[in-house]
Amino acid sequence: MDIDYRLAFDLAPVGLALSRQRTMVDCNQALCDMFGASREQLVGQSFEILYPSADEYERTGARIEPLMGRKGTYADNRIMKRVGGRLKGETFWCHVTGRALDRHAPHAAGIWSFEDLSSQRTVKAELTPREREVAAFLMDGLTSKQIGKALGISHRTVEIHRARLMRKYQAHSTPDLMHRLLAG
Repeated sequence: MDIDYRLAFDLAPVGLALSRQRTMVDCNQALCDMFGASREQLVGQSFEILYPSADEYERTGARIEPLMGRKGTYADNRIMKRVGGRLKGETFWCHVTGRALDRHAPHAAGIWSFEDLSSQRTVKAELTPREREVAAFLMDGLTSKQIGKALGISHRTVEIHRARLMRKYQAHSTPDLMHRLLAG
């Protein structure tokens, strides 16, 4: 039996995108539905339109490039932004996984999957771009020192952002903050 790979791509239960130099060259309907956009609105666009801010797009690209260069793959949970539809501009938690076709040129070409986590985890507080990044790393269980190293900032700066997150989520401790982030 022959497998129709195009049909498998189009009907995959998660959002999929093919990229060249961080620009979407193809995507499936699940990705379009997730971000509230048509295929025509996404193909040919930079992934930047899916991020809450240009800074987050730039910092994420810089952070994942060396990791993809070593392993060829990268995955994380991050806050993304809907492009259109009735939820245009809404931020939501998303699990993103990518594979570089050539790990020595991580952004040259790749395939990316996106899974909407909003039914399990909602974004309730208005967060700054850096708070979103710190929250994502906290969800991965990283310490302030590890987060600081990953983001290229001091661990004390990470602790300031964590304190702000705790105030915004009215958390009494880091485990309580984690619980509230998970619960939305």
